[in-house]
Amino acid sequence: MQSSSVFVQGFLTCAALIIAIGAQNAFVLRQGLRREHPFAVALCCALSDALLVSLGVAGVGALVQKTPVLLAIAQYGGAAFLLLYGLFAARRALIGPAQFLPTSNENRVSSDSGSLKRALLACLAFTYLNPHCYLDTVVLMGAISSQFSSVERPWFAAGAVSASFVWFFSLAYGARFLAPLFARPVAWRVLDMSIALVMWGIAIGLLVG
Repeated sequence: MQSSSVFVQGFLTCAALIIAIGAQNAFVLRQGLRREHPFAVALCCALSDALLVSLGVAGVGALVQKTPVLLAIAQYGGAAFLLLYGLFAARRALIGPAQFLPTSNENRVSSDSGSLKRALLACLAFTYLNPHCYLDTVVLMGAISSQFSSVERPWFAAGAVSASFVWFFSLAYGARFLAPLFARPVAWRVLDMSIALVMWGIAIGLLVG
């Protein structure tokens, strides 16, 4: 198989897995709407995906499949984190978003290292405390890549990593085009409640799954 077609297959496969409403995407979308460190958040997500996909293609996915206890450990921690974050989002939706709306000074918040640190820690938590992330990137992508030769697998991984970079940066910076809609407080209420429901839904799925 030509390297270009393997690259495209990796790109499309990864895109199909990550372009869905999930905890990580909801967080990136909200950061983009508020213009709070969109570059750092998108880069963190993309690099994390690159690491996990590379591990899966390298053969770690097969190891994880044989030791499901690794995913079980992350199951309860991930569910607890998602439930808690959902509560915070629901609280924002109920008390009103006035204090969360972007202001003319908010673009300068990027110089606040504490705020950036919190954003990156939350981003890492959404990535590494979510067992679905491991299933999609490490296990599934690793299993799919096993059909290719040792020469073709790096091209498959490169395509998958490219899809992650394209998606997360598009989501983070494309969100600003929705800014006129989110100039209305009710839109933030709807977004935050939707985020809360998504978080709770994923957490329940982890606990019962």
